[in-house]
Amino acid sequence: MPSSDFRDGGPPLSLDEAEDLLRCICFKTGPPRSVGVELEWFVHDLHRPRLPVPRDRLTTAFGALRALDLRSSLTFEPGGQLELSSPPAGSLAECVATVSADLAAVRAALAALGLTLTGSGTDPWLTARERLLREPRYDAMEAYLDRWGPAGRAMMRDSASVQVCLDSGYEEPGPLGFERRWRLAHLLGPVLVASFANSPGLHGRPTGLRSTRQSLWAALDPVRGTAPPVGREPRSAWAAHVLDAPVMCVRAADGPWAVPDGLTFRDWLRDGSPAGRAPTRADLDYHLTTLFPPVRPRGSHIELRMLDAQSGDDGWIVPLAVVSALFDDPEAADAAYRALAPLAETAGPLPPPGDAHWRAAVRDGPDSPVLHRAAVVCFGLAIDALERSGAPAAVRDAVGAFHERFVLRRRCPADEQRP
Repeated sequence: MPSSDFRDGGPPLSLDEAEDLLRCICFKTGPPRSVGVELEWFVHDLHRPRLPVPRDRLTTAFGALRALDLRSSLTFEPGGQLELSSPPAGSLAECVATVSADLAAVRAALAALGLTLTGSGTDPWLTARERLLREPRYDAMEAYLDRWGPAGRAMMRDSASVQVCLDSGYEEPGPLGFERRWRLAHLLGPVLVASFANSPGLHGRPTGLRSTRQSLWAALDPVRGTAPPVGREPRSAWAAHVLDAPVMCVRAADGPWAVPDGLTFRDWLRDGSPAGRAPTRADLDYHLTTLFPPVRPRGSHIELRMLDAQSGDDGWIVPLAVVSALFDDPEAADAAYRALAPLAETAGPLPPPGDAHWRAAVRDGPDSPVLHRAAVVCFGLAIDALERSGAPAAVRDAVGAFHERFVLRRRCPADEQRP
């Protein structure tokens, strides 16, 4: 079938067009005004969480949840994880209030069905989950990831995260400029992984890691879970990274989606024959969704994707508050960047998350002396910034309690889990 006939994909795309699109659509700049969060949760039996929930029971429950009047977007991951994605909020307080109300409605509806939500980077109890969603894209994704080992299936079915979304920032340089915010996100990444690590096991067994979830994302394939070199200009570095990443699958109107072997998007643009047709703008857009770096540019905002899902009803509020404070308060942003900049000098030759600090965050968490010292500084800056911004007292109290309970004691949530 000609590429222009595939759904609404449009005409074939040239390499120059793709490069221009990637530079324009992935980093749209402007004043930092909004914040958002995406929360993933495991769904367990309310009274017997160590037993798997049958597929038909989950399907019935998800049908009931879709009838709720929520402001957040409600979706489901391949292993049956529930995801709530907030609308962009004009303040941290607005974001917390919106998501808290939506979560309360979801929890109440699930409790009426004898189910509950569990916050953890990996399922703390169950063996490998069945794939609940049976769609061509997930069939193709699984087939591709299986070539690189078991991490892909575990990522799809057995992992959950907190993702914080922030505006890209100004075009101009400075603490709130997009280039500084891009670099700060990568410098802060291992500190956040270490501080909020909450996945010490997989399939009911300890792994010896603090953040098993982040280790899965880093092991998907040699490129898909990594970031471009952070020292380069972000737009050109990201465009090259996207074009040189392997194509996970080629969408089709009918039948299974093809899973090419070793075909980069750049190769596909130069010669469409290995994939059976030339790529279109829609193919580029879809390709972007199959890349899972720890920090992903999404037009007017960036996603910080490296955080494990957090325990408790409101554990997710702490990483959201800390990240937004460190990025949107100019004083805190500048101080955090200056404090973390030396990490780049000792990170090693690999781009994140392969460098030494990311590996230490996954393995050691706050036992890493460098990351522990950085966490103490960053949490202190965040607490001061939240005070200056007039953040709700409950949010400031939650951050302060986490600081006392974990950061100052050189612990992380994983230390309280027993897989």
